[in-house]
Amino acid sequence: MTEAYIVEAVRTPVGRRGGGLGHVHPADLGAHVLKALVERTGIDPAAVEDVVFGCLDTVGPQAGDIARTCWLAAGLPEEVPGVTIDRQCGSSQQALHFAAQGIMSGTQDLVVAGGTQNMTQIPIAFASRQAAEPLGLTDGPYAGSEGWRARYGDAPVNQFHGAQLIAEKWGIGRRDMEEFALRSHHRAIRAVDEGRFTRETVPLGDATTDEGPRRDTTPEKMAALKPVVPGGTITAACSSQVSDGAAALLIASERAVADHGLTPRARVHHLSVRAEDPIRMLSAPIPATAHALKKTGMTIDDIDLFEINEAFAPVVLAWLKETGADPERVNVNGGAIALGHPLGATGARLMTTLLHELERTGGRYGLQTMCEGGGQANVTIVERL
Repeated sequence: MTEAYIVEAVRTPVGRRGGGLGHVHPADLGAHVLKALVERTGIDPAAVEDVVFGCLDTVGPQAGDIARTCWLAAGLPEEVPGVTIDRQCGSSQQALHFAAQGIMSGTQDLVVAGGTQNMTQIPIAFASRQAAEPLGLTDGPYAGSEGWRARYGDAPVNQFHGAQLIAEKWGIGRRDMEEFALRSHHRAIRAVDEGRFTRETVPLGDATTDEGPRRDTTPEKMAALKPVVPGGTITAACSSQVSDGAAALLIASERAVADHGLTPRARVHHLSVRAEDPIRMLSAPIPATAHALKKTGMTIDDIDLFEINEAFAPVVLAWLKETGADPERVNVNGGAIALGHPLGATGARLMTTLLHELERTGGRYGLQTMCEGGGQANVTIVERL
């Protein structure tokens, strides 16, 4: 089987809702990182065989196979195709998987993976709610399915409910979540101040650095927030931020590395996806991580750094309890609670940050996983070269 190598990984700063990227067309967000990817690697863009991008809520400016639109908006060769995929929050991590699988199968040699999302312009779940109104389909994707109702009844299917179920099952209190959230902000602020993100980010317009970390947040401010659901413990402080951004990676085979004079920075060691309870929804990274470690014959201690998407604080806290991972190796530069979660771009953003941090610290193996709609989770393990 052919090895798949990560040659380069870049991203925009992550913009806050209504911030420096809010006015940018999502295709231009993607085009920006694609141009940077080509410039940094010096590749002939006509040699790219496919562009695989993640994006959710593909309506309006995100419709029409935005992977292809991003490439064309970047002024890159028309003969290169593109495909957009939706595995919910893990879409651009799945894009990396598809790109790597194309390389490993021997059917492709040079593929771009990434994602783009503008949540300022198109709010989360817009496609399944507001966009469905003219058709009279406003009850969501599960309403009316006899098979679904027979299996899961009328239980709420949303992330806030899932996060609350996780907090209750694993005995995670509000104070635990708020302490975790505060630590995420502190770590992100430290990373920004120390320039840890400088190499991986490509400023765009007014967005020159990540806009999410809150320097003025305090335990008192967090404690004053009302729960999202009355009687619950999940608040906005413990949740990922609405964000805008894009990220892209160049994936190459051994042959492409030789033919194009490229320098690989990491090898894709493992990729898989697992799923569990779609009502609890967000706890799938736990069995997915166990599956990945079993498949590779590795232990949690073999991994030097972890990137676990902070959709909500209890997601990572439950994962830590079950895996026994060292918290000091997890989201060392903060996570989505502080840095934001631009949905379809987040998976590629996490891998970009993971790669650069492995290089900064000299770590060998990095593991990335994130919860996804439907109770799913991708896992990617990379080896720094």
